[in-house]
Amino acid sequence: MSNTSVEEHRLEAPKSVSCAVITVSDTRTPDTDKSGQLIIELLEANGHSVARYAIVKDEYDGISELLDQAANDPRAEVVLLNGGTGIAARDTTYEAVRDRLRKEMPGFGELFRYLSFAEDIGTAAILSRAIAGTIGDRTAVFSMPGSTGAVRLAMTRLVLPELGHVVRELYKDKV
Repeated sequence: MSNTSVEEHRLEAPKSVSCAVITVSDTRTPDTDKSGQLIIELLEANGHSVARYAIVKDEYDGISELLDQAANDPRAEVVLLNGGTGIAARDTTYEAVRDRLRKEMPGFGELFRYLSFAEDIGTAAILSRAIAGTIGDRTAVFSMPGSTGAVRLAMTRLVLPELGHVVRELYKDKV
């Protein structure tokens, strides 16, 4: 795709996208969920809306159930998860997301790890299992680590610049 095509697509993209925000954590509450709140603040500051917000324990079945609900919610075009993307035994977000993807966007995880390596955490970036793709035909999903630094990096450098473009691509044949 040429740069001209990308720019044309961005011009045709919706300026406001409705999102579901899910924090995966065994310990966070709405009052202590700095990363989930940061996602919401960044979305709203950029003209997007939050259709739903939830915190779920880092357990495969619970994440899967909430992800299915969010993906089937007609109010949410995109699901944004944070937390549970590492390699510890309790980290199951990656598996829950991966098992639901119709189409993976491997560039998200690849670029996130590259940016993390280059700007922030060095070789520890290999431990991240950030992942993105589509669930069904109409819902995009982005799963990022739970630290506020990782959330800020993923949102500002990758998710927000392409959010409307991603939704445009999902809905362009359904108009």
